[in-house]
Amino acid sequence: MENRKNRDHMLVNLTFKKVVDQYKERLKNEVNNFKKLYISSILRYADDNEELVSGIKEDELHTYEDSINVLLSDLFPAALTLNEIKAATVPFSNHIFNKTERLKNLLKDAGDDFHFDIMPNDSFDTFRMSCAIILDKYYHKSIDISRPLLVVIPDIKGADRTYRVTYNADFIDIELNSEDHGLSENDIKQLLRSPDDNQLWKRNFPDGSYTFHGFGIITFTDVTIDAAISDLKTILLDVSSTETNQTDKIESIFRNIFNLEHLKVGFTSFDHFEKTFESNLYSASESYILGESQERHCDSTLCSDSYQQLIINSEPLIITDVENYASKIENKFLTDNLLKNGFKSAIFYPITKSKKLIGVLEIVSKKVFALNSFNVLKIESVAGYIKAALIRTEQEYQNSIKALIQTECTSIHPSVQWKFEREARRLIKAKVHHLKSEPFKDIGFPDIHPLYGQIDIVGSSDARNKAIKQDLLNQLDQVCEIFTFAKKHEKLPIYDQISYRVLAYRKDIDNDIIDANSERDIIKLLREEINPVMKHLLKLPLEVSELVKGYQAQVETNSGVIYKERNNYDTSVQAINEALTSAIDKRQQEAQQIFPHYFERFKTDGVEHNIYVGSSITVDQDFNVVYLYNLRLWQLQTMIEMENKFYSIQENLPSVIEAASMILVFDNTLSIRYRIDEKRFDVDGAYNARYEVVKKRIDKAHIKGTEERITKKGKIAIIFTDKETEREYLRYISFLQHNNLLGKEIEHFELEDVQGVVGLKALRVSVLYNIEITEGTLSYDDLVKELQV
Repeated sequence: MENRKNRDHMLVNLTFKKVVDQYKERLKNEVNNFKKLYISSILRYADDNEELVSGIKEDELHTYEDSINVLLSDLFPAALTLNEIKAATVPFSNHIFNKTERLKNLLKDAGDDFHFDIMPNDSFDTFRMSCAIILDKYYHKSIDISRPLLVVIPDIKGADRTYRVTYNADFIDIELNSEDHGLSENDIKQLLRSPDDNQLWKRNFPDGSYTFHGFGIITFTDVTIDAAISDLKTILLDVSSTETNQTDKIESIFRNIFNLEHLKVGFTSFDHFEKTFESNLYSASESYILGESQERHCDSTLCSDSYQQLIINSEPLIITDVENYASKIENKFLTDNLLKNGFKSAIFYPITKSKKLIGVLEIVSKKVFALNSFNVLKIESVAGYIKAALIRTEQEYQNSIKALIQTECTSIHPSVQWKFEREARRLIKAKVHHLKSEPFKDIGFPDIHPLYGQIDIVGSSDARNKAIKQDLLNQLDQVCEIFTFAKKHEKLPIYDQISYRVLAYRKDIDNDIIDANSERDIIKLLREEINPVMKHLLKLPLEVSELVKGYQAQVETNSGVIYKERNNYDTSVQAINEALTSAIDKRQQEAQQIFPHYFERFKTDGVEHNIYVGSSITVDQDFNVVYLYNLRLWQLQTMIEMENKFYSIQENLPSVIEAASMILVFDNTLSIRYRIDEKRFDVDGAYNARYEVVKKRIDKAHIKGTEERITKKGKIAIIFTDKETEREYLRYISFLQHNNLLGKEIEHFELEDVQGVVGLKALRVSVLYNIEITEGTLSYDDLVKELQV
């Protein structure tokens, strides 16, 4: 028996009695004569070496080496000695013995100067682990408060290998040396409640309180790959580490995973818009695809087979013998880069996000066949972590792009976002690579088909003026009534003077449309002369004061004017516009499925919208005129739906408002450009400016030879210039008439010239309304009657 330094709570009696006892128990139950003979011989051997049962000192282990080996032969079978990594140990010490041949070989390869601590003397974990065994074996409390034990052993190449240590205490018995040191149930509960209280545990397990009889068995399991994956995960999540330091650590980890020295790891980003490989802007990692280049198109970088494998199929490109591979292909850019740097085998592993390639993980070796299809499986075990880190990096990159676009261009429609991202990428790359600083360029889209439509409130200015006039008349009438009653109680001349002026103003605006000057004069009279007198009138008898209170309740505090009818009109317009924009935004999501296009809409007195579609809007889809035809039909159907929405929402609004709809069909393509200085889209070039002129003026254009405007309430006007367009829209109208959405009568007109634009023609057709207030469809006149009921 001996006292172990830093483990003073326990004494150790190194004995193999429990193994002998197990042999004795087996002999009683064994029926096989051969096995009985074997066990009997082991027991006789134990009798001849009784000190192995009674206990030996640690420094005597080498004396009994052969005897221990015989006694533990069942626990350490010779057939497994080159496979298992295993040894016996003095309880809770670093002293191991009876090692398997594989463990001996590992320690030999590690070198003479290697020393590892399985049970660190100063470790509280080691102390608690031994206490847990006492609680388990002596107090029958099945608990596990230890942490996993890991040791690192360098291999013959000097590469660190990580092993998990499993401790087997089956051959240890515990003895309490003094009842004074025994633990009560409350003591044990307190310990379990405070597993990290060092002082509490030390007090409950004092020096020399227990004796450990027996020995332990430790088993080593190679978990180098698991540990490497864990380390890799930690590094990839550590945003604080430097780029170079992070790259070095990742290379070291991959060498452990592949168990290959001189392994190199790189990464190349992929821009799926430009179809280019580019160096990683946010990492110091090498690019073995690009070599000394910063950016290359994938067609000029890869041969056709490599392109198909890596880009199209998103499958790993495995080159086991670079020289042999190079001899079979025409495009040798990739293989020349590898051979130039002495790399003989390589794996290029695609990293994808939403089925799109975002980059390529590169693992290269200077040894032929070192990298092959078998060890690709090891990459797959860590690919998820790499992908998460790269997506995070890509997201940071995208955030930088979006921030730049937001600064330079404000909000951009998703359909053209890609082209703005391309320009932002160009600027960011130039900054990272210290190239010449350039401004954000205008973004152009040539050869675009425009579609324009609007649903406009008819006579909005007149309607608003009418509402203002009605409010003023109402307010002046109330003022007259109040002063009439006031004169009954106070015969003040000022009441007659104010009443005279009010009646004069009322007569003027009742006979004519109010203009800005008369409105301003009336409001000045109300605010500066009449409203202050009202405070005095509140002191008159109830008959007058009640009228004044009712008047003041209608007057807006800031303006001093009644705005009831105008507020009703504005509320109705706002509600209608919100409903229309919501409807077209929802339908627009469906239209994008026809073909991606640029879309914008504006709220005025009504809603207008622009659509631009063509091959230059998209990055990876071929445009066909059939998509244009579909969008034109979609637009006409949407205008009918918006007409229905315009009137259906008015059932619960205070004012009835009328609308007229129009579609402008521009027969030629044009170019649009986002102007950075103005932060908006505009047509590009003098010829294309004709389109903007027509768009701004056409809703006020007259039918040729008349004073009638082409836009008319209850109807949709379609403006165009050539016969082919007319035939196209007549087909659409016929289809919609068949579906009971448009009326049967179609009007054909020529229009007056609009600022030099000649030859404009129009179709006009009535809308049939399908709204919830009635069954079936209604003409416009019937609809208005229903709303006014």
